Parts: sequence; structure tokens; C-alpha cells
Amino acid sequence: MHSIAAVEFIRVSRSFGAVQAVNDVSFTVQRGEFFSMLGPSGSGKTTCLRLMAGFDRPTSGKILLDGQDATRLPPYERDLNTVFQDYALFPHMTVADNIGYSLMLKRFPPLERKQRVAEMLELVQLTNLGNRRPSQLSGGQRQRVALARALINQPQILLLDEPLGALDLKLRQQMQLELKTIQQRLGITFIFVTHDQEEALTMSDRLALFNQGRIEQIGSPSEIYEHPATAFVADFVGVSNVISGSAAEALTGTAQTVVIRPEKIELLSLEAELPAGVCSTVGQIQDIVFLGMYRRYRVKLQSEGWLTVVEQNRHPLRFVQGETVQMFWEWSHVTQLE
Repeated sequence: MHSIAAVEFIRVSRSFGAVQAVNDVSFTVQRGEFFSMLGPSGSGKTTCLRLMAGFDRPTSGKILLDGQDATRLPPYERDLNTVFQDYALFPHMTVADNIGYSLMLKRFPPLERKQRVAEMLELVQLTNLGNRRPSQLSGGQRQRVALARALINQPQILLLDEPLGALDLKLRQQMQLELKTIQQRLGITFIFVTHDQEEALTMSDRLALFNQGRIEQIGSPSEIYEHPATAFVADFVGVSNVISGSAAEALTGTAQTVVIRPEKIELLSLEAELPAGVCSTVGQIQDIVFLGMYRRYRVKLQSEGWLTVVEQNRHPLRFVQGETVQMFWEWSHVTQLE
């Protein structure tokens, strides 16, 4: 017997006049899953989140929450909470009062409210900051307060609308790991909206990649990265060599569009011997970009087209701009697109 999904979209569409924001979208999110909706601005991911939350209603289709039809349910009747990018904290209240606000509205006894707030402060590592105002906190601390305020109601589902977007890179990376840890500890369903591919790959159990109101692919981070279903997926998630037509035929023997990730390609001098059973080609290095942990080479092929190659910065620079080199990769690292 299949377990009931936390969220199920069944052929959901949402249009605003002539604009089709969400177009015949179907997917399920399992209980306890960290599920991300990834895509560029205007791709439909935030509209889907608003439809889940009940802030908006679909033009057509059904939305099930915990197996029940919630398509027309108002937000307050849905067992979920939302964390927004701007946090929406009350500036005149202390951290503790912000976190416990919903319990106060529900008339929880003061002692129980205080205990629940203390548990939330500990969960988000703000134990000693309960008496501060939001203005006295850093961006990362305010983000934690918003998270605690959403979690104190013990929702079955937590919706997160680009909550890390306002943070700087290092803090964002730290909060990605903390969010994942909190989600695993609580075991509740997190549904996360982001346009940041690294964020989605880092935290998700599965992710859905949106494009122009439709889902291009759903899968685990490794499935999406290693086996992109379309050229859009290959291009949006990570850096890819997307090759088609005669250029693809010269490299792989077929004109069908293929994807080769830059880190799968290895460079060799012209004199070096190639390993057996690999796919290979020859080209001239046009650009070398130093990127700290790795170097990126742009190579013009002798046959036709270009390849981007990435290698870790583990040894001194072996090749120079203008040098002709061999490149090779395993056949298993070539993904054919539909």
C-alpha cells in the first residue's frame, strides 16, 4: 500500500489573463521529504508555492494535501506554514514574542508558550537572544527567527520562498546545511523555492526544475545533474557542453544532441597516449580562466564547435593559451537528450 503524499498537484494550471504562469503541472511531494522547486524568475515555481499555501487558487486542476482535496481551502485551514524572503518579523516585538505570537493568538497558556518558545530558540541556536529586537540581529539570525516562528505551530508542511536570498554567500551556504539538519531532525516536509541551483542540489532529496510554467524534470540532485532530460536542464543546472548536429556527429558518431559535463573531460598533451576505449578529440585552447579551486579551459575543436573543460587546481598550470591538446572522456559520461 502506497503512503499518502504530503502534497499532490494534479494537472494544475494558473493563468493571469493571457499569461499562463503554471501550465498543466502534476507532481507529488512525499511526507518528510525536502523537495525543491527550482527555476528562473517567472518559471512558475513561486505561483505553485502560493497555490499550495492557499494564497491563490488554480484556474484548473486539483491540489491534495495529505490526501485531501485542498484546492478551495482557505490558508488558515491548511496544516502548513510559510517562511518568506523578507522574514516579515514584527520590529517592536522581542525575538521570543515574535516566535510565540501565533501561540498567543491561539490563547496557549503562558507557561506552555514560554516552554515551546524556548525549545524553538534552542532548535535554531538562538537560546540567549530571546529578549533582543529583530533590528539587533544579523540577517542570518533574523532568518532563524522566521524559521522558528513558522515551526512553533508544528505544521506538517513548511513552505520556504527563497528564504536565503538576502544573505551573503558564506552565510547562505552555512544556512543551507542548518536548514537541512533541522528538517531531518524534525522529520517534517520542507518545500523550498529557489532560483539558485547550488542551493537546490545541496539540500534537496528531490527537486523539480521549472521552465515557462512547466516542469522540465523531476528527480534527485544527482539524477538531474548526471542525466539531464533536456538541453534546458543541462544548461540551467551546472555548466554543460551541449553539442548537436555535425559537431556531435564528429565527437560521438551521432547527430543527436548530447551533453558532456566539463569536469568529465580530461586534457592531455598531443604526445601523450590516450587510455583505451574512450571518446576523444583534439582542439586548441583559446581561454584559460583561474577560478580558485579549479581552472576553466575553452577549447576550439579541430573538427567543429567548442568544449569547456574544468580541472581542479591540484598542480601547476600544464597548458597555455594557444596550445593544441587532446581531450578524452568516458562514453558513460555522454548523455543523449530526447
